[in-house]
Amino acid sequence: MPWPGHAAPWSALGQPITEQDIADWNIDVRPDGRGLPKGHGNVAEGQAIYDAQCANCHGTFGESPQFMVLAGGIGSLTTSSPQRTVGSKLNYATTLWDYINRAMPFNNAKSLTPNEVYAVTAYVLNLNEIVPADAVLDETTLPQIKMPNRDGFTQRHGMGNPTGKPDVHNVACMQACEETVKVTAELPPGFTQQMYGDIRQHFRALAFRTEPATVVAKAVSATGPALISTQGCTGCHDIDKGLVGPAFADVAQRYAGAADAALVLATKIKAGGSGVWGTTAMPPQTQLSEPALKTILAWILAGAPRD
Repeated sequence: MPWPGHAAPWSALGQPITEQDIADWNIDVRPDGRGLPKGHGNVAEGQAIYDAQCANCHGTFGESPQFMVLAGGIGSLTTSSPQRTVGSKLNYATTLWDYINRAMPFNNAKSLTPNEVYAVTAYVLNLNEIVPADAVLDETTLPQIKMPNRDGFTQRHGMGNPTGKPDVHNVACMQACEETVKVTAELPPGFTQQMYGDIRQHFRALAFRTEPATVVAKAVSATGPALISTQGCTGCHDIDKGLVGPAFADVAQRYAGAADAALVLATKIKAGGSGVWGTTAMPPQTQLSEPALKTILAWILAGAPRD
């Protein structure tokens, strides 16, 4: 059938997918290591990357419950006080590599190279005392690691905290079912855009390998309000009201007239951190280019106008 408003049929839309297109997205890693790319990383390298990219959310030693505790709790799952962490719950180390590779860091998923993912995986496993401090992981050694919970994995509970409830393991009662379905709640308009920004930016290396020059030029010349949206800033900040982080207008007011405001804010944005506006940590915004960062800072210090 035709696409609404167009004369051409569905078959006229898009373009044929190639084997290379499929390969770029076929990145899953299996328990036995199939799918792991060539590469290597050690614990010391992983600590440096972790401190810069992960510690703000997960704690210096993987202990922070703000998002998810990464270390500790090994052997506790069968006790009355289970602590569900990477070390205590996962049954295969390759699962940790796969998740870091596809989803971390949260603000800039898929930005780590294979070597960096091997290194961070090594460091997190070392925090759990599963591998020694001199461990070097690669596509051969990683699948050989036997996790403490290799034979005890379950899906009966959540993973983020000790009392977490599962969100994918439920039983439908199929009794006294409603005959009419009513929408009682919905996400606010633009929620996904505000939370994650332009998702294409996160996967640009895969999805837009050959961008036209006009697209690149438009991104470089974008305004402050446009950039805070496409770079995901509006997931935590609004222009004139506080969300997870402070309002941009409040930041502008605090630093108004400070001679070194641009340098101070640039450092904070790049490095991330917490304690200035509350205890919630802001991850390092390492994905920002220098032109984009300068544009955003100039806009903020001009009072963060909406237009």
